[in-house]
Amino acid sequence: MEEFLTAHFWFAVGQIIMIDILLGGDNAVVIALACRQLPTHQRTKGILWGTAGAIVLRVILIFFALTLLAIPFLKFVGALLLLWIGVKLLTPDEDDDHSNIQGSDKLWGAVKTVIVADLVMSVDNVIAIAGAAQTSGNADHQMPLVIFGLLVSIPIIVWGSQLVLKLMDRFPIIITAGGMLLGWIAGTMIQTDPGLINYIPQDKAWGYGLGVAGALLVLALGKIILARRPAHAEDTAS
Repeated sequence: MEEFLTAHFWFAVGQIIMIDILLGGDNAVVIALACRQLPTHQRTKGILWGTAGAIVLRVILIFFALTLLAIPFLKFVGALLLLWIGVKLLTPDEDDDHSNIQGSDKLWGAVKTVIVADLVMSVDNVIAIAGAAQTSGNADHQMPLVIFGLLVSIPIIVWGSQLVLKLMDRFPIIITAGGMLLGWIAGTMIQTDPGLINYIPQDKAWGYGLGVAGALLVLALGKIILARRPAHAEDTAS
């Protein structure tokens, strides 16, 4: 029980919640599109059942991700993927839309659409959350904090998505901080990769150093990519 009161545990929970809000904003859009053709009295059920199914599926995926990250060099590959996701977060594709999400006028059809769409969109969330969970300081508590973080963040995404999106639009620094957080997690993942653990010192100074390096790398690459885009694209981030 004492482990659940440590700073490491709650820092990891905070990371998971922030990752889910930043990377899961599209999920609220998908849920709305998938349930838009349902009768009014069934929309709430569609949202709740679809979200519940998506949560269960994501927990299962994260469980396998946590297991796979114990294989040598897979953390390194996952870290590279996180760096790319972080840069992508800072340099959003303006052409991205959800026009291919088909709504359904049947409750379980809409629920299936939500779950399938969430599965397709969850790769970045799963890798990022699995990496964040490993900063808790105790391997036995990784899945409990993943579940707790998801349970807290999913309702925020579903019912508070508009507020979150408005805050992001008004304070772009939130998105920048999120991208740098993914870079931080990537750096710390590299330090603890089973295939590199004998070559990288395992003290806290190196952990912080690699985390900072990952965060700054994401920020630098994001700025470089934005600088090379046409002038109108630069207005979307700063």
